Amino acid sequence: MHGYRKGTVESADGTVIGYREIGEGPAVILLHGGMLAAQHMMTLAEILADTFTVCVPDRRGRGLSGPHGERFGVERETEDVAALAATTGAARIFGLSSGALVALRAALHLPGLTRVALYEPPLSSGGSTPLGWTNRYEREIAAGKRGAAMITALKGLRVEPSLARIPRSVLGVLIPLALRAQGGAGVDDVAVDDLIPTLHYDIQIVRETAETAAEYAKVDAPVLLMGGSKSPDYLRTALDALETTLPHAERVTLARMGHDGPTDDGSPARVGAILRDFFGPSASRG
Repeated sequence: MHGYRKGTVESADGTVIGYREIGEGPAVILLHGGMLAAQHMMTLAEILADTFTVCVPDRRGRGLSGPHGERFGVERETEDVAALAATTGAARIFGLSSGALVALRAALHLPGLTRVALYEPPLSSGGSTPLGWTNRYEREIAAGKRGAAMITALKGLRVEPSLARIPRSVLGVLIPLALRAQGGAGVDDVAVDDLIPTLHYDIQIVRETAETAAEYAKVDAPVLLMGGSKSPDYLRTALDALETTLPHAERVTLARMGHDGPTDDGSPARVGAILRDFFGPSASRG
């Protein structure tokens, strides 16, 4: 069980964004990715908490936060970050996957963010991010087949190589059993089964930000680009595009790490050590 404080902010459209907070020091915001919630970033938060005040929000539609809303899009999530930064005083931000897309857009519009770290944003460049699976996912969600939708998403995104070798028929038995067994362990945790439909909104963020790499030439803050050596090629393509475009980019590839590296199920200690150095008080420009 992770000990933490809880807080809320009101975003520009009135949506309440809830967050967990741990530690003392300069404030850092951690944004989770798709089919995740704040609970999945808490080990990383604890690792950073000896140096920073770490703010881990539930992004819209999850846990402590309000609904996505009718006008949902990356602009709404950027406004959520602005509200969090204004309340916590955070000038440092880390994002994983779709959360990294949100952090990147926030860096473009919020000059108060002086250090930005991104882990494998699925930024489509030349159609690089695979989306051909999304229609099947949406049909399965509409039919109430959440386990099947999760399998479709995991196979389509290719972020877990071992799943490619397992037939859908086998996963169709294993995944529902795992979902029933997992649930939400803590009082503020969200059951994975309830996170599966929220991927619809992460897909929307991916579509909305596709082919926008050139825009980030205007980001003045130092940006740390992180990726794992075991992750699929399209995520490296995104990092390549950003490394070329961002004026103050630094890149790190973590050996033997996949897309889940920063999460509780990955290798958060390795990610945390790199973030501590990048975000540290001795680092230039914030």
